[in-house]
Amino acid sequence: MATKFALHLAFMTDQNKKVRISIPSPKQPVEASLVDTAAQMIVSKGIFAMPQGKIVSALPAEQTQTDTSSVS
Repeated sequence: MATKFALHLAFMTDQNKKVRISIPSPKQPVEASLVDTAAQMIVSKGIFAMPQGKIVSALPAEQTQTDTSSVS
């Protein structure tokens, strides 16, 4: 069985749209304080240009875990 992790940073834009930035295979364990710091830096620096508008605030981040196994 293979396990994959992904970190999803969520943001709100100036057009009141929700956008996500996904990071595949983040270093484990994921530290909440570092994720929050990175998200706030993305907001303050305006690093990403999104079609949905300018990122203005960070929303809670999520980590997903996917377990894959062969059926045959």
